[in-house]
Amino acid sequence: MSKLIDNLENHISDAISHYWQTRKSQRERQKNRGVADAGLRGAVTGGAQMDGFIDLFTKTIIIAGMDEEFIFRKKRLELPGFFRPTKEWDLVVVKNNHLITAIEAKSQVGPSFGNNFNNRTEEAMGSALDIWTAFREGAFNGGVQPFIGYFFMLDDCDASNRPVKVREPHFKVFQEFVGASYKKRYELFCRKLVLERHYTAASFITSNSETGLSGFFKEPAPDLSFLLFAKSLISHVGAFI
Repeated sequence: MSKLIDNLENHISDAISHYWQTRKSQRERQKNRGVADAGLRGAVTGGAQMDGFIDLFTKTIIIAGMDEEFIFRKKRLELPGFFRPTKEWDLVVVKNNHLITAIEAKSQVGPSFGNNFNNRTEEAMGSALDIWTAFREGAFNGGVQPFIGYFFMLDDCDASNRPVKVREPHFKVFQEFVGASYKKRYELFCRKLVLERHYTAASFITSNSETGLSGFFKEPAPDLSFLLFAKSLISHVGAFI
């Protein structure tokens, strides 16, 4: 366990580099084929960018003592919901008919952040409400809470760092949102997901397409570091070994 934690920064760098390399390759292949969604959207719809992070989550869970046969990725990811029949998570751990872990891993790349920010936040809140309500209603686990994790990587560019105006035609927004960039908004969002117990833990990382190819990244908030996320995950999984 200590070996992974001691080298965690290198593991994160590898995942960051994989993300940007995969995105670049997908975009280039689609441009060469002349497909309709070539360019930035093509890199989004191509998938596989987050595989490096899913690999890191998997390694973390295995180091905590969980057999790999109980870790699901790519397939068999559906979990029951309350407001909808099922929802696919990015990584699921199920052992002896017991949901131990479900993790959502998302990202956003510029230059457009407005509508995508709303979509990402609404999606994360909806998924949390859905699974916890299903848990309350006895869909799984018999009252023993699973670890529900949220990971987010944001493109660290001019557009994500620029202050964003808020519209207040009727009522004032909360002060922390006034003049906050999209990067700050995502930080606040991830923190509040945990504070309000919608997710057990959250991690927020930023990187950009140039230095990210070499694995460079930042962690804007200590309380949302990958280290804390990993330690929380390891502690939870360890209780079911």
